[in-house]
Amino acid sequence: MALPSTIYRVAIQLSDIDRGVYETLQATVARHPSETEERLVARLLAYLLFFEPDLGFTKGISAVEEPDLWVKGPDGRVLLWVEVGIPESDRLIKAGRHSGQVALVACGKTFLNWEQQHLPKLEVVPNLTVIAFTQLFINSLTAKLDRSIQWEVTINDGTLYLNVGGETFETNLDVRIGGR
Repeated sequence: MALPSTIYRVAIQLSDIDRGVYETLQATVARHPSETEERLVARLLAYLLFFEPDLGFTKGISAVEEPDLWVKGPDGRVLLWVEVGIPESDRLIKAGRHSGQVALVACGKTFLNWEQQHLPKLEVVPNLTVIAFTQLFINSLTAKLDRSIQWEVTINDGTLYLNVGGETFETNLDVRIGGR
């Protein structure tokens, strides 16, 4: 018998001063049994970094032909394709050919090896943005993860401040390719 997904209720107060985005976000997010909590945290960070009203979560890792998040136009074309983790460079290059914009929130225990192998290949994709998070930052947020997530997030001058449970975590947005 297959294990069920774990459901998280998310409430986020987002103040992205850099982009002029001020929103109160509510979402219900499912974590597939094979998805780690670290990856869920990274998906939520991607949601915040690239938030726009039509941005939505996809079926995630259970749908290999879809990104983690996307914005689709009225004609079904993908306007924004957002990946999380350390995917194969060919996947991002293909997404770059078929989507208006492509973004990667890069993180993972083997990120440094991935970066050396894949980042040079990705620098030629003109509509790609790559933002990296350290494993330490992801792990710090994962340690505070609860099934009812309440975050207050401010992004200002390329720095992300995230308050959870009265504790504030801070990190610079490490843009490796493109811009936000």
